[in-house]
Formats: sequence, C-alpha cells, structure tokens
Amino acid sequence: MAPMLELRGVKKAFGSKVVLDGVDIPVEKGKSLVIIGGSGQGKSVTIKIAIGLLQPDAGQVFVDGQDVADIPDKERGKLAARFGMLFQGAALFDSLTVWENVAFRLINADGVPRKDAKDRAVDALARVGLPASVATLYPIELSGGMQKRVGLARAVVAAPEIIFFDEPTTGLDPINADVINDLIVEQVKRLGCTAVSITHDMASARKIGDEIAMLHKGKIVWRGPAADIDHSGNPFVDQFVHGRADGPIKVEA
Repeated sequence: MAPMLELRGVKKAFGSKVVLDGVDIPVEKGKSLVIIGGSGQGKSVTIKIAIGLLQPDAGQVFVDGQDVADIPDKERGKLAARFGMLFQGAALFDSLTVWENVAFRLINADGVPRKDAKDRAVDALARVGLPASVATLYPIELSGGMQKRVGLARAVVAAPEIIFFDEPTTGLDPINADVINDLIVEQVKRLGCTAVSITHDMASARKIGDEIAMLHKGKIVWRGPAADIDHSGNPFVDQFVHGRADGPIKVEA
C-alpha cells in the first residue's frame, strides 16, 4: 500500500542557499510523523511543499500514491480539500468571529450554508473544549491557548485526511502546551487521519508523534519511533534533544 503522503528526492533552494537537499519522507496512512530540527533547517519549507504552497526544484510529492504534479489544475481544489492545517500562532482572522474563523473553509470553499457551517463550527469547538458561548467572540478576546484551540477546531472541522501542524505549541506555557498536545492526539485518532508536524518542542514531539524525523542541513539525518528518540545513537539527534551547545550542530552567527 502506498504511503498517504510522500516526499521523494525533494530539493529546494532560494538563490544560493540550499534548504532541502534530496528529502525522502513517506508517511503511512493514519500515522503521525513529527519533524524536528533547528531554526532555518527547512522544516517550514518541507510543509509548504507538501501542502502545495511551494513547488520543489526537484523531486516529487505523492498523495495517496498519486504524483501531485500530474493532477490537472481543475482538480487542485479537491486535493486541497483533503488537507487541514494548524498554523503557527493560530493565524486567525481578526475581523471574523470565532465561529466564522472555524467555518471559513466550509463557507468559502465548500459552499456550506452559513447556518449549517455555524453548527459544524460550534461542534468542532466543543471537541477542543470550548463552549458555544465562545463562537460569537472575536480572536482578540481570547487567550493564546484558546486561540490555538480555535485554530485546531478550524483544522479538523472538515474532517481532512491529512493534517499539518506548524509549531503547534509555540508561545504557550507548559500546561497549555500539554493541553494542545492532548487535543491533537485525540483529534487525529478520532479522524483516523495522517498527521505531519514540525516543532522544536521535544515534549510535544514525544507526545504527538508515532515517529520522529530530524532534518539538518536539508537532509533527514535520523528517523525512528518516538520512543527511541532518547537513545537514537545519532549525535545530531542527541545534541538537539538534550539542548547541548557542544556537538556536530554548530550555531551559525
């Protein structure tokens, strides 16, 4: 059976800076992969290529065995409908109410009537622990943790097959971060979807990932079960996981 998502031999450079240098990332259906790595190592670029926001310079991206480069432009919308995304910082629209944020895709892409979209948004908010009274508030009226929950509700409201999580716990205190981690695990299992996350938060990586892969200088230098991350035997992973200044990873000025 083909992986649900696969990056094969993907390369990407911006000018003379090589960001991805032959990345191979298969993710099996229903599995959760977390990609770790330092700042500027290509994690965000990897997700943007996987979701179609950037085109690779070389290599291929497959969704459920189909090369996305072969998908006609008129079918792109159907491909996008299979994805969900929790953005770093939640990325909510300040001018829209909470329920309108959650239902944005339902209304604007899927053509769901506003009343039905609101009902589905309220249901999605309940799944992430937010009461219906929050639906009519605006993002500015919410705490950072609540905004993340709204972002998660928006990511899952249309029951996507593949969900991407971009630094899901950034900016949260340890307690709220753990709540978000638990909600991510709960929602991914409920949907039975495939998940790809990028983070430098090791507590988050350990909790939400079935597998962890480390990206360094444009290459995957290690991949294995999340349970093996603390005894990987890889010097890059060991230095990163334990936050050591000394090791093969050099901080660039």
